[in-house]
Amino acid sequence: MKQLPKEYYVLLEQLQAVDFVLVELTLYLDTHEDDQNAIQQFNFYVKERKKLKKAFESQFGPLMQFGNSYSGDPWNWNDSPWPWQV
Repeated sequence: MKQLPKEYYVLLEQLQAVDFVLVELTLYLDTHEDDQNAIQQFNFYVKERKKLKKAFESQFGPLMQFGNSYSGDPWNWNDSPWPWQV
């Protein structure tokens, strides 16, 4: 497996942390749909995730397939390791 820079792991960990927060807020909002503070937090972390995803993919390639991430040129989806392999 090829050697990955430290930044790869830093960005991936940040993405995982934001994903965790979004899952937890989603579960909370399923039962507290009028909590404006939670909705604001959710929307904040959605924006943060988009920024992190863009930063990660611009440096290391796509995170997801099937239209969820752009490909570089040439096609780079088959470049490993994939995020779930590290």
